[in-house]
Amino acid sequence: MWIDRAGRILCIVLTGAALAAGPALADKPLSAIDWLSQSVATPAGMPESGITLPALSPRETAVTPGGLPPPIDVTVLGAQAPDAAGLLSPATTGLPRALWGPGQTADIIRLIQTERMETLPALRDLLLTLLLAESDPPADSGPRGTLLLARVDRLLDMGALDQAEALLEAAGSRRPELFRRAFDVALLTGNEDRACTQMLAAPELAPTFPARVFCLARSGDWNAAALTLRTAQALGFVSEEEDALLSRFLDPELFEGEPPLPKPSRLSPLVWRMLEAIGEPLPTNTLPLAFAQADLRENAGWKAQIEAAERLARHGALDANRLLGIYSERLPAASGGVWDRVEALQRFDTAITAADPGAVAASLPGAWRAMAEAELEVPFAALYADVLQRLPLTGEAAALAFRVTLLSPNYEKAAVARKPADGYQAFLIGL
Repeated sequence: MWIDRAGRILCIVLTGAALAAGPALADKPLSAIDWLSQSVATPAGMPESGITLPALSPRETAVTPGGLPPPIDVTVLGAQAPDAAGLLSPATTGLPRALWGPGQTADIIRLIQTERMETLPALRDLLLTLLLAESDPPADSGPRGTLLLARVDRLLDMGALDQAEALLEAAGSRRPELFRRAFDVALLTGNEDRACTQMLAAPELAPTFPARVFCLARSGDWNAAALTLRTAQALGFVSEEEDALLSRFLDPELFEGEPPLPKPSRLSPLVWRMLEAIGEPLPTNTLPLAFAQADLRENAGWKAQIEAAERLARHGALDANRLLGIYSERLPAASGGVWDRVEALQRFDTAITAADPGAVAASLPGAWRAMAEAELEVPFAALYADVLQRLPLTGEAAALAFRVTLLSPNYEKAAVARKPADGYQAFLIGL
């Protein structure tokens, strides 16, 4: 069993996830590989996810029969290994370049796949750092980049589409299995035209018929799109379900007055975008987290944007400043639910902007209560902890401001500067 730096860090992450999730571990959500668009044909001999692994507990490791050494992987000396791609340097993360130590790729992937999204924010941030870190590839890393694919898929599961897209670009590869993921990110973020241009210009990406029909139509070549669909129909390369959706996508007027299509058996970003295009959109609140990114586009309503932003921020997949920008876009035109939360935060933000201690003290409890109800305490702390620490607050407002600062990156500075008012604060400072 290998347990080195990365092993210890990942085990900490997994242990925290188990403590936080409890019985919910039995309810495994869809992973990225389950909902990725089948946008490119899988090359012969290449598993769709890059590597398929049996279930294994975090503390187990694979042992070869008879104690024999594992098979030897062969790679070209001096070639850039895809698994070495990263966005954060060791100087930024504080992690060693030999991050994975003597760990085997399959073991590392198992640990990454075992981690759940429903965990403590600090553990989730630590996992995100691991996924984005520049490092030497594992000793058995090969040219297929299976660890890179697993890292990207985990980012997609976490809803971190911007980070996944940047990591794919850093890998600098146009291989089909990488493009497949970049294509879905583009579909969900509204950048599908750029991805389609790349697909149509690169036959080696081997686009499937539904993806090719979609991209031809997006480029304005409707005749070529229709011809491609008819060819796929004749050759039996599209299912009846795909045929029905693509036909409506190309000519929605032909199906006016007909009942909506049945719910698709396999919903992917490509299917979701085509359903949206024909006027049969599906809500994203019950879909995998990454789909919430689609509701941040300008064509979504403000309420949908707020709910998507809250969901993403709750899971650490949206910057706190962007959440505030969406909250502040306009004045709420209704009351109750999300609108009360928007009003409470806007009132508090106005007091903060004015640097008015009295107004801050009056509006802080309501804003904090609203954020806590939505499980957005950490983004709230990231936005306002520094300002709260500088304001001359007293009494209950000061005590609450202190709690907020302890959830921010500057928690240590806040703890050192605070003189405890009671035993509870003394405990928090000591902790």
